Amino acid sequence: MFAPDKLTIGIFLPLKFYVGHMNDLHGQADIVEMIDQLNFSAVWVRDVPLFDRDFGDAGQLFDPFTYLAYLAARTKNVSLATGSAIFTLRHPIDLAESASSIDVLSGGRLVMGIASGDRPAEFPAYGIDADHRDVRFRETIEFFRNLIRHHSPSIQSSLGQLEGLELLPKPATGDIPLVVTGSSRQTLDWIAEHSDGWLTYPESTADSSGPRKLAQKISAWREKIPGGVFKPHMTNEWIDLVEDVNYPRTPLRGGYVLRTGRAGLIQLLEEWQASGVNHAALGIQFGNRPPAEVIQELGEEVLPLFPTHTGPNPLFSRW
Repeated sequence: MFAPDKLTIGIFLPLKFYVGHMNDLHGQADIVEMIDQLNFSAVWVRDVPLFDRDFGDAGQLFDPFTYLAYLAARTKNVSLATGSAIFTLRHPIDLAESASSIDVLSGGRLVMGIASGDRPAEFPAYGIDADHRDVRFRETIEFFRNLIRHHSPSIQSSLGQLEGLELLPKPATGDIPLVVTGSSRQTLDWIAEHSDGWLTYPESTADSSGPRKLAQKISAWREKIPGGVFKPHMTNEWIDLVEDVNYPRTPLRGGYVLRTGRAGLIQLLEEWQASGVNHAALGIQFGNRPPAEVIQELGEEVLPLFPTHTGPNPLFSRW
């Protein structure tokens, strides 16, 4: 997914917006197989545990870990990414076992976007104080990493005490990348030091002013990364890709969705790449064309300009 000064493309699920029934998700995994075969870099699944009608977005419906396990069996090479797992709402032991299991089953293809949560109704439903989610987020990350990295960790945390016990399985390569989403109520210095990457909103996508602002944000973050090591930046956008190749970049839904033709999308991706973005996750659920048709056009006409990086083959996954 990631290399300095280069941008790759992933696809956000679901491919169709939930409008009260599951029918629009029928056959989605068939298109995910197509995404894999076309050599997109990643597929992303969202984490929305409970549907809040006032919020108006049910996410991708399936539990993200259950669905990624299913997609791991339906694909061969594409990276499997959460965007984003709400680390404050689940216990780190459960998070670590689910994540490590998917990573092993997929041959090491899991990348975790993680967040502290932004839907107020979810926190009382879980019995968790939303005002302290910044602290819980940091504690969950530390607990999670101790479990997956060490064979017999000694953990003393407000989330639990652990001694002489081991989490199994361990990740396929010994670790799982954790990409912080937005601020997650943390400082930029903390994100620079403790994240494996950063996923932020794209600013305006209808013209070049947004990518310029994004470049400033990315540069400020990278200046704070200890030792100047490379850490990837990601962004995302919901697009309505129309058939007219030259249809101008037009904001919809208050800028939440971008309607554009292929030429405008390519221009935006080029601007993002020049801004320091290393991966673009595109959602097509608000579009009007059949998802398979859009994926085909992206795969044939856009992806060759932003190719997925050559990397090691997935590890053993024939469980």
